[in-house]
Amino acid sequence: MESFFGMLKSEYFHRERFASVAELKAGLDGYIHYYNHDRIKMKLNGLSPVAYRTQAEIG
Repeated sequence: MESFFGMLKSEYFHRERFASVAELKAGLDGYIHYYNHDRIKMKLNGLSPVAYRTQAEIG
């Protein structure tokens, strides 16, 4: 979890300005979706976490 929050702060939170709490929440939802579905990891054979888990379920 510490690694996730570190990445969240460096890749998203410190780079943006938020006009409201609702805008922050919407942005966090988008970042979490990106983190799980679009972000590739070399440790996961170049797949996103969701793609890697789906591959493991099928194969």
